[in-house]
Amino acid sequence: MSQRNPASDGSGSPPRRRATGTWVVVALLLGVGIVVPLLVGLYDREEPSLWGFPFFYWFQFALIPVVSLFTFIAFRLSLSATAQDRPTFGLPAEPEAPEGDR
Repeated sequence: MSQRNPASDGSGSPPRRRATGTWVVVALLLGVGIVVPLLVGLYDREEPSLWGFPFFYWFQFALIPVVSLFTFIAFRLSLSATAQDRPTFGLPAEPEAPEGDR
């Protein structure tokens, strides 16, 4: 006898994931950290300089904390979105702890 997923549509296939607003925001936040550094024309100049450093250098260094913050926000959003998605797939909202961690 096969097990049925309570969230399946009866066809035997798992439910399809829909892109929710939270996951779109996560993708956009992570996409900024990937796309902006690739747009070299955006920062390929020397002026304005900051403490003697050309714009090319200090802009990239300024991106590090910004992208780190965006990544942290995306991570926290993904945790809450995952907790909301788990019941859709017939899973408990919180995963069970492994045997050694109880």
